[in-house]
Amino acid sequence: MSFRKVVRQSKFRHVFGQPVKTEQCYDDIRVSRVTWDSTFCAVNPSFVAIIVEASGGGAFLVLPLHKTGRIDKSYPTVCGHTGPVLDIEWCPHNDHVIASGSEDCTVMVRVGWQRGDSAVPWHRGHLLTVPSAQVWQVPEGGLVQPLTEPVVVLEGHSKRVGIIAWHPSTRNVLLSAGCDNVVLIWNVGTAEELYRLEGLHPDLIYSVSWSRDGSRFCTACKDKSVRVIDPRRGTVVVEKERAHEGARPMRAIFLADGKIFTTGFSRMSERQLALWDTENLEEPMGLQELDSSNGALLPFYDPDTNVVYVCGKGDSSIRYFEITEEPPYIHFLNTFTSKEPQRGMGWMPKRGLDVSKCEIARFYKLHERKCEPIIMTVPRK
Repeated sequence: MSFRKVVRQSKFRHVFGQPVKTEQCYDDIRVSRVTWDSTFCAVNPSFVAIIVEASGGGAFLVLPLHKTGRIDKSYPTVCGHTGPVLDIEWCPHNDHVIASGSEDCTVMVRVGWQRGDSAVPWHRGHLLTVPSAQVWQVPEGGLVQPLTEPVVVLEGHSKRVGIIAWHPSTRNVLLSAGCDNVVLIWNVGTAEELYRLEGLHPDLIYSVSWSRDGSRFCTACKDKSVRVIDPRRGTVVVEKERAHEGARPMRAIFLADGKIFTTGFSRMSERQLALWDTENLEEPMGLQELDSSNGALLPFYDPDTNVVYVCGKGDSSIRYFEITEEPPYIHFLNTFTSKEPQRGMGWMPKRGLDVSKCEIARFYKLHERKCEPIIMTVPRK
């Protein structure tokens, strides 16, 4: 008599999360209270950036990773915006360059451009270079005084800018999306618009995600549609209406194989996860309902392990799922749970992890007054 295996084989079934010790956290940080479903935190192997409360405008902290413990109230911030900062993201090609979007309708790029940096042509007919008048260098150890003058100010939106996304494979190309329902793609080196995508979204854009090769991006919109857009042609390649029936915010991210992973709400306000094949968007490949909490779900994807981590705004847990080629395609792995709810979440790129200790992911969880790193590890004998 043969017995079927009831437990699915997976290398990541026993992945567990471990918060760092108290002295390795970043304490006494006034995390922003702005009502926007952003991560409020951006991390790279050199710095952690956190959007904070600021009077008379918007600001965010930029801390060297090693500067843990209590952060003095007088620690310098990046404070060039005249309105609250809504989103920040580090450039994947330069650990000293960060972009920020704000309610003041601008995108600002700053922190430590290297002299001689240049933009790589992203389409024929343009040779893009960074003007030397807008180049500066910040000490390796981080800020020593408040930073008020950006390297580049990108002005093109008529309403607040809530989404920032650097191009994954081309240097100095940046996408911004505003509450004017317009997506702009910029050459940061010359501060010029490469593409202006208007009329593709009838309502507020909730999220934007580039494909792995950067040839397309997908968006989640308040009209409940998920769209795949070719920015060079300025057209919608494929669209799925009512991807999630609920009225609350949803998000969509591209996976490495071209599929799309979405989070949203059902008609009964239950939180959902779904996996979509862009070749056939009639029905989701997989659909799971989680719970009836009302916080937006923020997905983080690791293309090397094909694991998606889902963090809910206001939750005290991180759920993680493995995406496979076999039904049901979305496989629940485990949940990391803590006591305090999260205000936001930062995600360390793979090149910043300690792989010698079997670390496969690291999150930077924002509490009300501190930032707590959480290390995800694959146990080994």
